Amino acid sequence: MILEYDLIGEYDVSLDNKGRFRIPGALLKDLGGADDLEFVINQGYYNNLVMYPKAVWNKVVGKLDEQLNEFNPEHKRFRMLFDRGANKVSPDSADRVLLPKRLQAYAEGEKSLILSARKDRIEIWTEAKYDALLDDEVESPVARLAAKIFGGSTQVAETNS
Repeated sequence: MILEYDLIGEYDVSLDNKGRFRIPGALLKDLGGADDLEFVINQGYYNNLVMYPKAVWNKVVGKLDEQLNEFNPEHKRFRMLFDRGANKVSPDSADRVLLPKRLQAYAEGEKSLILSARKDRIEIWTEAKYDALLDDEVESPVARLAAKIFGGSTQVAETNS
């Protein structure tokens, strides 16, 4: 099992009628193969989804647990927003990942998705949302809250893109 990832690339995938997409072979190779792969998918800061290898998710959540005070209302709100929609998923025998129903709504009926692999995680975008983000400077309320809590540190960017 790979503990450190150096993922890179953009991959066009299609969402089937059951809400599944196939992980491209090149990306699977970078992840160390399909055997025993497990991910956590949650909602990202910018109207996207983020798919973390389970070991990376555990590391990110551990850092959040160290840095956030559950009795601070802003910290609690941030953690609730970060955990929103989080679900464990694993590829099936055909290397397809099923998006949980709640997260399928994110695609808004679109069948074409873009997987943007960055460092140790994979962002999942609809083409329209991805293009809009790249065309315009988009700042979400969750990203503003993260910047406020973490003081603009680079750990925020690494937490949930």
